[in-house]
Amino acid sequence: MKQYLLSVYHPEGDIPEPEVIEKINADVLALNAEIQQAGAWVFAGGLFPSSTATVVRVEGGDVLITDGPFAEGKEHVGGFWVIKAPDLDSALEWGRKATRACTVPVEVRPFQDEAPEGAGN
Repeated sequence: MKQYLLSVYHPEGDIPEPEVIEKINADVLALNAEIQQAGAWVFAGGLFPSSTATVVRVEGGDVLITDGPFAEGKEHVGGFWVIKAPDLDSALEWGRKATRACTVPVEVRPFQDEAPEGAGN
């Protein structure tokens, strides 16, 4: 079975009212339980705002560390799921459920196939 990343995109600075957040949290918890019960669960997590990011990059042969997100944007990844699904259509169905639960856009992207065992060793 392939693995897929479901990335949750949050608008920068957009903080819903507390009662909306409670509903979203309840819907996400219910979706997590559904994904686990279906055997599609690999891993999931929420992220702090992009302002807490630290970027590590190579520049001119040196490794530089800077505060803040890699790129300025109106949206940032606020959380994610890694799921197992037999095909893209199945992964997209989880994406549909995720965007309904989170009320924000969710990007569905497959992981690259793993190298065959023994390759590159």
